[in-house]
Amino acid sequence: MSRILKAIILCSVALVLLVSPAYSKVDVVKIGVIYPLTGTSASTGNDYVAAYQLAADIINNVTNIDFPFAKTVGIPSLGNAKIEFVPADSQGNAEVGKAEAERLITTIKPAALMGCHHSAVTKTASQAAEQYGIPFLCPDSTSPALTERGYEYFFRSGPTDNTFIEDAFQFIADVDKAKGTKTQTVALVSEDTEFGKNILNVEKDLANKLGYKIVETITFANNSTNLSSEVLRLKQANPDVIFMAAYTSDTILFMKTFKEQRYYPRAIIGQRAGFIAPELFQTIGKDADYLFTTNVWAADLGVARPIVKTINDMYKKKTGKDLTGDYARAFTGAFVMADAINRAGSLDPEAIKKALLETNLPGKDLIVPWEGVKFDQKTHQNMYGKTIITQFSNGSYKTVWPLNLASTPVVWPVPGWDKR
Repeated sequence: MSRILKAIILCSVALVLLVSPAYSKVDVVKIGVIYPLTGTSASTGNDYVAAYQLAADIINNVTNIDFPFAKTVGIPSLGNAKIEFVPADSQGNAEVGKAEAERLITTIKPAALMGCHHSAVTKTASQAAEQYGIPFLCPDSTSPALTERGYEYFFRSGPTDNTFIEDAFQFIADVDKAKGTKTQTVALVSEDTEFGKNILNVEKDLANKLGYKIVETITFANNSTNLSSEVLRLKQANPDVIFMAAYTSDTILFMKTFKEQRYYPRAIIGQRAGFIAPELFQTIGKDADYLFTTNVWAADLGVARPIVKTINDMYKKKTGKDLTGDYARAFTGAFVMADAINRAGSLDPEAIKKALLETNLPGKDLIVPWEGVKFDQKTHQNMYGKTIITQFSNGSYKTVWPLNLASTPVVWPVPGWDKR
């Protein structure tokens, strides 16, 4: 073989190695995160972004805590490449969210997308990701339908509404037994987007199956300006328990209207969203006392697991706020994605998808009280996502169920407005 031919072959091999994803130098791993950064849910969206930024701080720098990636720099398998969560504004609108997903995919070339708080936005944004063959990890949206579409690239690390609602009914049964009460009637109240509609359907099915009488069903417009007639209907129906699915502004308006009409049932059980938003408690103060909500996180979990308190303290230093179940799920999802990319050792979408399918994170590596994160091979739903029930008291939510995690006794039934 001539020297010239050998030189040509060596140069060709070098060129292949240089451009191959497995050997190319990676400086930054970009992940698009889509949330409402303007509009009525802007505060919530920006707090989500802060949770991702905290995750990036821990992943990208040596941090003196006992947590995954804290003792290393960046993504080790990619030459310590830094991870960057690039925010995009959905405005809480499904079509805007899809457009933003497409913009991120075609401009910053992300390794993956994450989001989007609103189930309706997650539905459309993940459609765009599926069309482009980009992995999409949803840590927070809870509509069961999202993981029932047969999508190849869509994964969800948090629980679905099915889990939250089943656990809410189990909580009622457990507290009735403990307190000697008997819940017989319920009212179901939901906003009118994907989030509320799915919750309402699951609640109806379970209430009927478990023998509870549904005395009122209300669907209201998201971002309502007046809810007086809805509260009057609830007051007249007088259920033992109200189940409610509402985003922040509507939750605030409902609580103000409940107080104006001097009405409160035995219990109001929220389905996260507005019921865990800091703005609710900042706006209505002690009127939020005794509210229940399904949840995945509370600060009092840090009593048994110091790392939970450590991460919450870091978030509070960054934002001036405690984590909520929403932001704890986003923070957890960021590490699930970082773990998958690190194991993939590549930014190739197929390699990342394969790594997500092989995910098996233990509960000790999470700040949420789950057994771990492991995705069902068919639906790509985390099989280990679980619920806690929290009750608001003295400025924060306290864990009251399951009983082995409870930090304080449950107040049941809840005192009316004139007895507070």
